[in-house]
This record gives sequence, structure tokens and C-alpha cells, in this order.
Amino acid sequence: MIDDRNGSAKDVPVAVLGLGLMGRALAGAFLRAGHPTTVWNRTPGKADELAAAGARPAATPEEAVGAAGLVVVCVFDHTAVRALLDRLDAADRGLLAGRVLVDLTSGTAAGAREHAARVAAAGGGYLDGAILAVPPAIGTPEAVVLYSGAQADFERHAPALRSLAPDATTHLGEDHGLSALHDAAVLGLMWSVLNGFLHGAALLGAAGADAAAFAPLAARSTVTVAGWLADYARQIDAGAYPADDATLETHAAAMDHLAEESAALGVSTELPDLVRALAGRALAAGRGGESYAALIEQFRRPAPPAGPDGGE
Repeated sequence: MIDDRNGSAKDVPVAVLGLGLMGRALAGAFLRAGHPTTVWNRTPGKADELAAAGARPAATPEEAVGAAGLVVVCVFDHTAVRALLDRLDAADRGLLAGRVLVDLTSGTAAGAREHAARVAAAGGGYLDGAILAVPPAIGTPEAVVLYSGAQADFERHAPALRSLAPDATTHLGEDHGLSALHDAAVLGLMWSVLNGFLHGAALLGAAGADAAAFAPLAARSTVTVAGWLADYARQIDAGAYPADDATLETHAAAMDHLAEESAALGVSTELPDLVRALAGRALAAGRGGESYAALIEQFRRPAPPAGPDGGE
């Protein structure tokens, strides 16, 4: 992994294809950094504000691509990326030759590898990217943007790409699918944290406690849990799970209490039941005396088939 934080930005011409909320934020960041920026969107009106700030609107994606060596794509999904590549191929099979296309559209690892092969066949370079930030954060120290693909393509345009995330422009490796995989992993973490908070708020709300009063405690507890991650990561990479704090068996007993409290208050037990099922399989496999990180072995396996009534 390369975290590129050095080097000075150059006035590299950039094209941005796709001007939704994020696309407009990307183009704006390039403009503020001094890059000549050409923009294109299916709906031309979305370019008006950027044009007033100095961007050059292009009538077609072919025109936009032809204006820059660095082409940034941020559209709705990978289906839209495929349609865009189809259009570029139909217009000029060699249009991408010598250029680097950076796809910041959310998608899958398989889709990223597919697009990389298509761009390579057209003579261009391809970087897949994942944006871990909201549009207003683009161009600020709060933004994080991950990239995967050929290191040479990344290094060639790292100074310009740093315009989007000055302190966290990170190259993950040459496998084009790595950015999408990291994005999916972070989304899963985000939803798990939010679902845990929502379930907790429902539990406390059933007893008359306000979510606003719970939020500070939840935030502090989240920071505490985050502090455990580095050690758990070391255990996972080593394949050994010493219970330095509490055993999985102890955690499982607390999971039972959460499910019981939820049921007693008429709150859904789906979330605690899911966690209990994972822990139960780990206990059955003899991992009760290990740390909570031992649950990774359950996540590494496909889910067991559902029974006739929907259960296992």
C-alpha cells in the first residue's frame, strides 16, 4: 500500500464525466487546484455553475476525453460506465490511447477488472477508485480516496488526484478490484455501527429513554471499540485469537441478555439473533475460549442453507 502525500500539483488538464453531486464536487476541487478542467454530463445544465467557475463544458463525452490526459468518471453505476465505454469505443477505438481513466463510480471488484481490461484494450490506463467522503469534504483534509491499478498510472497522476483528498490519496495495489473491495468493507462496517445504534435507540426508547441522550454514550463506545481493531487485525493475520480481554463464551452470554431484553420490550431481536447465531457456530466449533476475533472464521464461510421454515 502506498499513501502518496508528497509532490506538488501540476496544471494537468482533467476531464470529469458525470456531474451529479459528487461529480460537481470533484470538478470543483480540480478547478480550485488550478487544473484546466473540462466537464460533461448527459444533462448540460448541470455544468453551468462549474462553467462560471472556469470549467469548459463539452458537448459530448468524446470531446471531454479528447481534452485531457486524465479522465475522471463519476456516474450512477457500473452499467452507466459500460454504456460510456461503449460510446467511446464506437466513436473512436483509440480515443483512450495514452490517457488514464479514473473510475470513481461505486461498483464491484469484478466490474472494475472488466473496465480495466476494456480500457487497456483501447490503449489506455485505468485506475479504479473509492471515495470515502461526502461531496462537501472533497478537496479538504477530511476526504479519503482510495485507488487501485497500475502503480505507474497512479504515480503519473498522483499530484492531480491529491486535489481531491490532500491528506489521504492512497494507492492500495495493482489489483483493480481492491478499491471496490475496500469500499464494500467500509460500507459494511458503517451499516453495522448504524444498525447497532438504531437497535440500541429502539431498546432504550421502549423504556422511555431518548435517543439524544444515548448518542454521546454510543459515540464514546464506538471510539473504544475502534481502539480494539489493530490488535484484532494482528490476531486475524496471525490466525490465532488469544482472549486477552474476554472470551467469546463471555460475549455469547451477553448476546443472550441483549436478545432477552429486546424481546421483553417488544423490540426486534433480528440483529442480536444474527450475532448469536454466528457466535453459536463458533462455540460449536470449539472456539469459546478464544477472543471475539475468532468470529472471522464464521464470516469466511458461506452462510448455512436455510431450512424449510426459513431457519437454519
